[in-house]
Amino acid sequence: MPALNHAQETTSLHIGRYEVLDEIGQGAMGTVHRARDPLIERTVAIKVVPIAQLQQEGADAESRFLREAQSAGRLSHPNIVTIYDVGEADGLAYIAMEYLPGVTLRDIMNRGPLPLDLALDTAAQMASALAFAHEHGVIHRDIKPSNVVVTGRHGRVKLTDFGIAHLANSDRTQTGQMLGSPRYMSPEQAMGRDIDGRADIFSLGAVLYEMITGQYAFDGESLAGIVYRVINDTPPPAEQLRPGLPAWLNELLACMLDKQPENRPDARTLVKALHALSVAAPAPLPVVVPPPQRVPRLLAALAFGTPLGVLLLIGVGIILVDYFLPAPPTDTPASMDAPSTPQTSTDARRAPGIADTPSPAASNPPAKADPYLEGLDKKQVELRIRRTELLLQYTDQHPDVVQVDRQLEQLRSERRRHLRQQQAR
Repeated sequence: MPALNHAQETTSLHIGRYEVLDEIGQGAMGTVHRARDPLIERTVAIKVVPIAQLQQEGADAESRFLREAQSAGRLSHPNIVTIYDVGEADGLAYIAMEYLPGVTLRDIMNRGPLPLDLALDTAAQMASALAFAHEHGVIHRDIKPSNVVVTGRHGRVKLTDFGIAHLANSDRTQTGQMLGSPRYMSPEQAMGRDIDGRADIFSLGAVLYEMITGQYAFDGESLAGIVYRVINDTPPPAEQLRPGLPAWLNELLACMLDKQPENRPDARTLVKALHALSVAAPAPLPVVVPPPQRVPRLLAALAFGTPLGVLLLIGVGIILVDYFLPAPPTDTPASMDAPSTPQTSTDARRAPGIADTPSPAASNPPAKADPYLEGLDKKQVELRIRRTELLLQYTDQHPDVVQVDRQLEQLRSERRRHLRQQQAR
């Protein structure tokens, strides 16, 4: 473990109170280890850098390293890594954070282009994390696939490494200092200009472009060549590299990768657009940059309605099991067969647990039991119960709830397709 060599004899595989278990990664600034916190028996990831190395890298390197904890530690969000502790011990500066078993988005993207729905869902989770960070005055400045961890059975995305994060109101960040990874940095960042949250949107656009096409939005044989393309060139439309992509996706990417920051959407607007497009795949939607939105009144309403809502959801969940198992209903028409097919999706936005209203075209079930339909209906009941459980903890805009809604739409689409085939026979 190279990062421990400086103090190996005195620390004896300990960093402060943390017991080091093994090394799990190397970053641009620091080595990351898996460790155990003996006080609460918790496994953590701990990033360490010798203080002497920080001092060699520049006068502000030590403060910038510790600012990772200051920036991310103030952010509590499902898609942002949680910071537990920061300190110095035996000549090492360290940050203890949430341990995330899983793989990086870079590892996944190295296998080739992602399925469209997975790429959109990943981008939506990243945008949600950025929206929360920007609303709290934090700009990440280094959005790239290796700084995204995909963990858990449901593909939860966690944004990591605020090592060069910039506090929007900080006077310690030097104007004109270029930080970040060149293939994903914004033009204004590449030119060393002042930046705001819209620089992160450009970086996310470059990541989304690569997730969809399997190719860098901006590439070159040298750092100077890459930076030149970031500042001056527009990447080929994604549909040229992956034919059949919907037109709205090309329009959205063009907005995110616009050279002028004022033409890009803010993160909160982007979250709404990605959710709408990934769940319902409607006709092209213009991405409008609205004034910043605040949520105190919404939070107050949620706080008032949560106790009653929890009781209602529990009751509705019980009713769902009783209602769906004996006679699964036929669903309201909505098409999720292909992301490029325009459609509407009101079902995913209704109150949780409300049964679907059978449509006239599908009100007559098959005359005899169909094992395939029974399997689809059983899975639908399981997903609705799961959705109710999630809503006891989160809102209907939470990524896990959105994912369940998408699966429900796909089940309904498959059910209608199967019924049409049966009727055709």
